[in-house]
Amino acid sequence: MLDRRTLLAAALGGVASVALAASAFAQDAEFTLKLHHFLGPKAPAQTKMMEPWIKSIEEESGGRIKIEIYPSMSLGGAPPQLFRQVADGVVDIVWTVNGYTPNLFPREEVFELPTVFNGDIVATNLAMRDMFDAYLSDDFKDVHVLFLHVHAGQALQMTEKAVHHPTDLEGLKLRVPGPTGNAVVEALGATPVTMPVPDLPQALSTNVVDGALIPWEIIPALKLQDVTKYDIEGPDNQRFGTTTFQVTMNKAKWESLPNDLKEVFDRNSGEEWLREVGKVWRDSDNAGIKIAVEAGNEHIVLTAEEMAEFDAALGPVVDRWVEERSAEGIDALALVEAARAAIAKHSSK
Repeated sequence: MLDRRTLLAAALGGVASVALAASAFAQDAEFTLKLHHFLGPKAPAQTKMMEPWIKSIEEESGGRIKIEIYPSMSLGGAPPQLFRQVADGVVDIVWTVNGYTPNLFPREEVFELPTVFNGDIVATNLAMRDMFDAYLSDDFKDVHVLFLHVHAGQALQMTEKAVHHPTDLEGLKLRVPGPTGNAVVEALGATPVTMPVPDLPQALSTNVVDGALIPWEIIPALKLQDVTKYDIEGPDNQRFGTTTFQVTMNKAKWESLPNDLKEVFDRNSGEEWLREVGKVWRDSDNAGIKIAVEAGNEHIVLTAEEMAEFDAALGPVVDRWVEERSAEGIDALALVEAARAAIAKHSSK
């Protein structure tokens, strides 16, 4: 039987354990940050990218940082409002599509352009990092950028029509994610329909659109295999442009963090992480097309000759972008040349 001193020691030990737990909890709450985004909690963007990133930051901070994730616009608003939410301090961090707020990120658009983006996700992520200070920072003056990235690129997902040539798209309606997607679809003779990705399944099932420019990682999350029949890309993962994303923090919130915690974010958002992000999106894209094919969809990989037809049709998209952005006082031609060089520098192709 335990004597009174043993029981007292055990009780004091329990109190000490509770005190230590309370102390750890208090540390967790030193900086509690809200991260808001537009996809569901099971989307690979959350489960395979944001959640591991958050876990690394929380652990490396020794529990001083806590990041609460709010998917599916659960804090209110619509996807195009995410950037203003973080800029205005309504939320602390967002993950969002730059093109959801057209014309706010004109320089960043260069990486979305067909024939500039070559299908290499990692190379493009690293190119954006290389070019940020000299070329892109003016687009993000209202926020602090944690990291920028792209997805696997715009493939075609079609409800009824197989596509092998640009002429196959004439007269159709295609969902696009933003302004560069508009230009791509118009150059192919189709009509662009801008909408956030959560609206796409209903638009496809009700024939509001005939197809979409979108990567394949989103197929399982939105069950697009149930409302499409054909999935089209170029050889060697070549796509018809891509989409740029931002993970950004409210500037005042960033400035309120002590330097050692800023360094935690920086260490977990650098080159090694951008390479991992590229792998996440490539693996997720591969998993998405596998699900579509197993459901009965046809995966069409264009021949080199067919892809050359698309590249020829889309070349003027780059020329038009250079002309329009140059008229705004941006050295757009220099941006295109620098982006191509930076991607080539890092490309494994």
